[in-house]
Amino acid sequence: MSDVKNKKLAPEGKRRILWADTDMPVLAEIRKRFEKEKPLKGLKLSACLHVTAETANLMRAFKSGGADAVLCASNPLSTQDDVAASLVEDYDIKVFAVNGEDRDLYYSHLKSAIEHNPDITLDDGADLVSKIHEEYADMTSRIAASMEETTTGVIRLKAMAADGALKIPVFAVNDALTKHLFDNRYGTGQSTVDGIIRATDILFAGKTVVVAGYGWCGRGFASRARGMGANVIICEVDPVKALEAALDGYRVMKMEQAAEIGDLFCTLTGDINVIDKHHFEKMKDGAIVANSGHFNVEINIEALEEMSAEVKKGVRNFVDCYILKDGRKINLLAQGRLINLAAAEGHPASVMDMSFAVQALTTEYVLKNRQSLEHRVYPVPAEIDDWVSRLKLKTMKVEIDELTAQQEKYLQSWTVGT
Repeated sequence: MSDVKNKKLAPEGKRRILWADTDMPVLAEIRKRFEKEKPLKGLKLSACLHVTAETANLMRAFKSGGADAVLCASNPLSTQDDVAASLVEDYDIKVFAVNGEDRDLYYSHLKSAIEHNPDITLDDGADLVSKIHEEYADMTSRIAASMEETTTGVIRLKAMAADGALKIPVFAVNDALTKHLFDNRYGTGQSTVDGIIRATDILFAGKTVVVAGYGWCGRGFASRARGMGANVIICEVDPVKALEAALDGYRVMKMEQAAEIGDLFCTLTGDINVIDKHHFEKMKDGAIVANSGHFNVEINIEALEEMSAEVKKGVRNFVDCYILKDGRKINLLAQGRLINLAAAEGHPASVMDMSFAVQALTTEYVLKNRQSLEHRVYPVPAEIDDWVSRLKLKTMKVEIDELTAQQEKYLQSWTVGT
């Protein structure tokens, strides 16, 4: 049995799924091959991902390949209820996800996905793998591998591996070139701006926007904010990334300095308490604070609550106004959760096409190579990145050059010099 909000929402969900499918040609090509070859026949798969139209098309690809797939939500606010209903009603895929679910229901859904007894898992934040290791350790011996979709999840899993706690092989899908160079930069960049605008209806032009983190997600958001006329400040802890931001033309400073002048703050780091009490103390009246990292820990919401004399919930959809004891107002978006999925629709389908194509092909790779895999975090094989990028270029009608035999020989030679 599935658990979704309302199965009557299925018709609208199907329209959304099929619309996304028109902009996901690489995944469609994989689905077509999977339908013919059935490489996943007999596979039990559990996925803990954002339940969106794009994810639905990934689940369709798995089913076409013969997999018995189950999907649960990786975030309480990112589920598209109509899409969840359609997956159940139109595609006969089990789904455990309800938008706005509380913590207890979230973990109940996670448990349902685990009790599917998967051979392979897919994760978006490592909650599924972590829970399996914590409460279902005996299950790890049957799991061939897991695929991790996020920066946050890869950080958690590498920490598990370093501690000797990781009991299954994991593929860092997030680190694939066709994932983080495009999904994180262009997907997160656009969808974060989209979510903030939908939640607030602010004009970016002329605003001072403070971006916490200059990884690929931070780069993407910063460039989109600047492109809309914002004055962008970057806050970083990594000296190389900070230097890159400075040479890219951004102002770079400590968050403590930026807190005094920022109009809009957005965290994209994967770490905890990036915006903390001493930052709130310096913010101007009416400051807007948002997060586009996976978990709602980047903003110290507990400290903000303690500093507030009053909290006005829902002053606008996805906006809570915290009135501090000195009368200043700080507006928190989407309860500190992923703004691009909570207040908007997540990444555009065309960029998720590459990320989910990598997910599908890595799953197939695991099944072919499961006997040789060790309990560690693996990179996605380079040939998968190459295939996905070439097919994506083909669907975009973009042609590239090829090396001649002479050029290939030259690149492999060390004897030819000046």
